[in-house]
Amino acid sequence: MHGNRSRTPATAPRKSGNQGVTRRAGRTAGALAAAALLATVVPSAQAAAAPAPRIDLTVLVVDDGGSAVEAITAELKGSGVPYRTLDLNDPNRPVLTPAFLSDTVDGRPRARYQGVVLPHETAFGPDSAEHTALQAYERTFGIPQVDAYTWSHPGVGLDYTTDGGWSGVLDGITAGVTPAGRSGPFGYLAGSLTFEDNDPAISESYGYAGRPRAGFTSYVDVPVAGAGDGSRASLVGEYAADGRRELVVTFAYNQHQRQFRALARGIVEWLTQGVHLGRSRNYLSVHVDDVFAPDARWDTARNCTPGDLDCVGGDGEAENPIRMTAADASYAAAWQKASGFTLDMVYNGGQGEQWKTEHGGSDPLAARLIADRAQYRWINHTYTHPFLGCVQDNTTVPWRCATDASGSTLWVGRAELSAQIRDNLNWASGKGISVDRSELVTGEHSGLKTLPQQPVDNPHLAGALADNGVKWTASDNSREPRQRAVGAAKTVPRHPMNVYYNVGTAAEMADEYNWIYTSRADGGSGACEDNPASTCLPAPLDPATGYAAYIVPQEARIALGHVVANDPRPHYVHQSNLAEERLLYPVLDRILADYKGLFAGNTPLVNPSQKDAGTELTRRDAWDAALAAGKVTAYRIGSTVTVKAPSGVQVPVTAPEGTRKQLLLGTTAFGAAYAGSRSAWTAPELLQTAVTLQLPTA
Repeated sequence: MHGNRSRTPATAPRKSGNQGVTRRAGRTAGALAAAALLATVVPSAQAAAAPAPRIDLTVLVVDDGGSAVEAITAELKGSGVPYRTLDLNDPNRPVLTPAFLSDTVDGRPRARYQGVVLPHETAFGPDSAEHTALQAYERTFGIPQVDAYTWSHPGVGLDYTTDGGWSGVLDGITAGVTPAGRSGPFGYLAGSLTFEDNDPAISESYGYAGRPRAGFTSYVDVPVAGAGDGSRASLVGEYAADGRRELVVTFAYNQHQRQFRALARGIVEWLTQGVHLGRSRNYLSVHVDDVFAPDARWDTARNCTPGDLDCVGGDGEAENPIRMTAADASYAAAWQKASGFTLDMVYNGGQGEQWKTEHGGSDPLAARLIADRAQYRWINHTYTHPFLGCVQDNTTVPWRCATDASGSTLWVGRAELSAQIRDNLNWASGKGISVDRSELVTGEHSGLKTLPQQPVDNPHLAGALADNGVKWTASDNSREPRQRAVGAAKTVPRHPMNVYYNVGTAAEMADEYNWIYTSRADGGSGACEDNPASTCLPAPLDPATGYAAYIVPQEARIALGHVVANDPRPHYVHQSNLAEERLLYPVLDRILADYKGLFAGNTPLVNPSQKDAGTELTRRDAWDAALAAGKVTAYRIGSTVTVKAPSGVQVPVTAPEGTRKQLLLGTTAFGAAYAGSRSAWTAPELLQTAVTLQLPTA
């Protein structure tokens, strides 16, 4: 439950146990001479007479095991940027020599790496041969270097913090993106960035904000604490000196913290000078399951949900169900229009028909949703939401798979599986609801393996999916985070949101949350005590205020963390969360507001369909496999980029505005605009064997 913590620079003293932040004082002797350097690749005078160098589109990551390098590596991996790691803790690692860094190919000098990530500016030792070789390489080929986490001192173009700067805990502080940052690598940000403060009892991030010296351009800065004159000092900036460029980061972070996630794209863009393999987007889609069906309600007295096997007495749906009303449907449509965000309605037509039959043949909710059908995306959730895995034996708690006389597992048959899929599609068609037949969400993700009771998929599932043209079936990301094949179909993992399916009010939500996340001594189930991956709440939430004050910001933070991590997986909730006190909207409003506060208009939220999310994950897997097998060749020579990959593998590329793709005859504009760049999954054109891009020359 606690916030993420960050590490201190390798050059600074450390506290054991990572229980807090470490301060650094002191000075180093001398400073590097400052020199202006263009932001594009500019070879040295010695190299100018040679053919234009080939620069391979791979990043060299020098890893010391710290959280800062780990975070940048995660961004490279997550967006599909090829990289090679040199582990400083490996005694058998390669030695960084001129031959390790560059060679000659077809008579042309080749830089093996387009950018270098170091833990800090003297990772190899300031007087070492490796340090000298790296600086000479960067100077010769114009290769940028990121100092992942260092302190403020003249060696990186900053004054000491004692000379008008500031050092300390950054939790809760709002940093600003400078004009240079907005016109440069961080132009996708709105202008301000607040450091997370998830637990007041823990120092989560520490920084050294220093005043720039000659040759230093600040991109992200903060007010100087206690200065009183509006002075600001840098946390991220570029230092150009001695024919080299370094991106200097002087605050601690890890890959999960929002401040890093917001800056990660810009760090990579700076490191690669805006030309690299890989692409990323900020994705958010929300599936609302069980539409037209009622959901059972949490019993705050019994601390269970009537209708569940472990809740003795009563039928949850018959007892006091939670179901949207026509007014809730009208509110959903109005909220979508006001927010500019589309929900995915994951529907059970047969459940709606049953409700209508049991309520006098009238269903105002269905009438309203069907009238507004064009305002939503719709996904098949099966006709009546049965469990589609093994036949469940409910005589035990937990349930188990029923078996025949020979001990073989009994399975829900292919005919029933197909009927549940087909009948729901036919129902929607009869109501004029447009549904993509290739998408499916089974009830409880059933049919897929369900541990521990059902360790394999229903063997009839793949055939039933094929019978009905299903290519993308949802899975639970908390159980199966990786996409996998189910016959000819593939899974699309979905993030469950902690807005529970069985609550209609904030008080019910807080009560169930307390039951799960408080100790036995505090009246909870103690599940948090028994699970090493969980942490108990220090005290139960107030039922009157706990949802708004604690759960909403927590869930919004988690979901936004997925959004800014280039994660296309959908989130899912239930129709009950749009009913009664409409608990979902405060979470979504918080996510959307926080997003708008972070990102500029050139970086909109992408709201993918289930099919789009599945396609994105499939392309990534193929791309990662091609990289791992060493079957991708990509390089830049002057303003021309060439990429070769295995046939059939889509290539992710990011390049500056104005980039054009070479056709058999002529060129065409490359990619789509996003975050100030152009990017796309692409492939060679007809009769071509490589992707060729022409970069803008200006």
